[in-house]
Amino acid sequence: IRTIADIRELLNAGSDKVSINSAACRQPEFVREAAERFGSQCIVVNVDPKRVQHQGTEVWEVHINGGRIATGLRAVEWAQQVEELGAGEIVLTSMDCDGTKDGYDLEITSAVSEAVSIPVVASGGAGNPQHLADAIEHGKADAALAASIFHFGEFSIGETKRVMAARGIPVR
Repeated sequence: IRTIADIRELLNAGSDKVSINSAACRQPEFVREAAERFGSQCIVVNVDPKRVQHQGTEVWEVHINGGRIATGLRAVEWAQQVEELGAGEIVLTSMDCDGTKDGYDLEITSAVSEAVSIPVVASGGAGNPQHLADAIEHGKADAALAASIFHFGEFSIGETKRVMAARGIPVR
């Protein structure tokens, strides 16, 4: 998603929401323009942080292009900025945890979730249904995204819903 025309085309094709990542980092005002044009409820910004050393301190730096390009943006501050620009939701993908199946980065998930008032979807690292529940309970995310555990048949959606419901997390 790089242009207003891209968004319009996807919404006209039936999408409820569109997700912006690299274009938002390169041109933050694009988020505002998109939210004003289509409504905040349609605009999701992906935030992809990696833990990096910056002047001797570990920070979460936002990356783009699948985690290959550092932006210099700090994840928590960037999340707050995209909320101010009009994003209605954030998908937070820890580049350090993505694909590991070792669980989400609950520290960054919690930090971002506490810093913004819009929904945060945890992404990157799900290896089992308990990880999804942990993202909600300990990471304070509003939702958790998982892919490979379902795509490869390691766990079923029904099984995951039962684990989450057993931990008191509402599921549909």
